[in-house]
Amino acid sequence: MEQHAPISGLALVNKENGMTSQTAVTRLRRLLGAQKAGHTGTLDPMAEGVLPVLLGRAVKASEFLLTGDKHYSAVLLLGTETDTEDVTGTVISTSENIPDEARVREVCATFVGEGQQVPPMYSAIRVGGRRLMELAREGKTVEREARPITVYSLGVTRLSEKTYRLDVVCSKGTYIRTLCADIGRALGCGGCMQALCRTMAAGYPIARAHTLGEWESMSEEERVAAIIPVEELFADCAAVRLPAFFARLAHNGLPIYLKKIGISYPLGTRLRLLDEHGFFAVGEVREEAEGIAVRPIRQF
Repeated sequence: MEQHAPISGLALVNKENGMTSQTAVTRLRRLLGAQKAGHTGTLDPMAEGVLPVLLGRAVKASEFLLTGDKHYSAVLLLGTETDTEDVTGTVISTSENIPDEARVREVCATFVGEGQQVPPMYSAIRVGGRRLMELAREGKTVEREARPITVYSLGVTRLSEKTYRLDVVCSKGTYIRTLCADIGRALGCGGCMQALCRTMAAGYPIARAHTLGEWESMSEEERVAAIIPVEELFADCAAVRLPAFFARLAHNGLPIYLKKIGISYPLGTRLRLLDEHGFFAVGEVREEAEGIAVRPIRQF
């Protein structure tokens, strides 16, 4: 019987409305026969869009992908506040005093840039060892510390008197539900999120993602071709091919002094390390005991 190499790499799922992120990961892992799988940023069940799923050895790359900026397209519903900050929650208050488009645009513009955001109670953040959403379902509310976020751009398109599409480019850790609720409060009429689609994550646009139905309908060859190799995740890092002796040292986690292999990079630079078989680790240039060296920080 032919033996296949274990599945490893990044699969892009276009998650559909009504499905949890973990359900999407589990179904894809079983479909592809991957030993391990994990996603790089939860999407709420009502949200759609790009869910990057790391498979096999690529799971080790999660810490590098979590830091990337994300792009969203959301629908803001004005005049309605809910306990979850989206339309799936219980309505807390309503208002018919909806500001005009000029005022909505004016207020939205104030949310662009660096700011602070208090995470919603209905979130996976842990406080005192428990997830906030678990406490919220018990009817409890706890103090949450505001966290720094950055909204790089916020496009506004009027859909109706009460609804606007928001095209958001933001830093990791930004809750679009909370952004919608905060905008509603700033306008004085309240607001919540009616719909959400993540259009880019980990640097990959939604055009490269496939729904679970599409993954299931592919042939085995098509699925393998659709999986992004681990090395591509670090395409922005310069590649350094190590001679056999130094490659063995790197495989053992030892630093490789740059002067010994005739290269030079600034401190903090991330590098792709290759041996005779190809990519095997990401290294970082650091000050070591005997000078400047690249030390493997994650092996694949």
